[in-house]
Amino acid sequence: MNISQFDYDLPREMIAQAPAEKRDESKLLVLDRATGAVEHRVFRDIIDYLSPNDTLVLNDTRVIPARIDAHRETGGKVEILFVEDRGNHRWTALMQAKGHLRVRETLVFDGGLRAEIINKDLDGLYMLRFGENDDVLATLERYGMTPLPMYIVRTRPDHVARPEDRERYQTVYARDAGSVAAPTAGLHFTEELLKKIEEKGIEIARVTLHVGFGTFAPIRVERVEEHKMHRESFNVTPEEAEKLNRAKREGRRIVAVGTTTTRMLESLAQKGAIMPGHGATDLFIYPGFQFKLVDALITNFHLPQSTLLLLVCAFAGREKILAAYEEAKRSGYRFYSYGDAMFIK
Repeated sequence: MNISQFDYDLPREMIAQAPAEKRDESKLLVLDRATGAVEHRVFRDIIDYLSPNDTLVLNDTRVIPARIDAHRETGGKVEILFVEDRGNHRWTALMQAKGHLRVRETLVFDGGLRAEIINKDLDGLYMLRFGENDDVLATLERYGMTPLPMYIVRTRPDHVARPEDRERYQTVYARDAGSVAAPTAGLHFTEELLKKIEEKGIEIARVTLHVGFGTFAPIRVERVEEHKMHRESFNVTPEEAEKLNRAKREGRRIVAVGTTTTRMLESLAQKGAIMPGHGATDLFIYPGFQFKLVDALITNFHLPQSTLLLLVCAFAGREKILAAYEEAKRSGYRFYSYGDAMFIK
């Protein structure tokens, strides 16, 4: 497949620059993947499409304020986007500065934190090593900024997020800090809506996949099959693993909230029964993929030629998805991270 097969035009004004005033008042396009039929609803109506026989799966990762400035020992500013905690006091990061950043160079952060550049890979990701007693997350929480996508344009310089973005670019059920981008399908849920879903008898399972470079990295090859996903770390507890295994045994419909949740669930399903524990996935889902666990999907509208668009095309079919996107455009839906939602059943 050629990546150009997954392209579409989108007027710039349809890219959402701010979330809906209330989370669950976003628009909801419901797509029947068997027939291609489309319905137009409001997101809080999602409860009408869920039954007590469903298991709704959420990604409870928490976005960290991963965008931060540091300084070289010579005084020059370095713009940094932290990507992933790799353990042993090491983090991967995207960095930009005037002049060439060198391996073994030291960077200095507000609050006194220091890091050594120990590597740079072919994708431009740097590896930083911190001191044994350094608390990187605490420094980011105090001095860092919400890492909004570049297509969300702020009037302040350098795409600096607004204070309200720290709350709205986060799901209400976010718990485990580690993502550099929000699992945006979950942004539409409110605590009240989740309570109503549980009161209807729908089981909710929570897993964690930290959204990193793999999710938002562009596809730079013409042939889809040649793209390589970057690894992203995940965790599933024994209790949540048992919920998923029981749902599968009992023939319950598994409804994934978001493409990140879908990637994690399908990664786990490749090995048969869902096993608890920590791990990482570089699973790339594109048309032709055989889904083993996910039966329905709540998602946003994704960028052209992106891995996320390829995933939803794999789930519902390229023609049906692109037709639904055209319908969404005609109906004034808002696209991307702060935009409206789809339910693919």
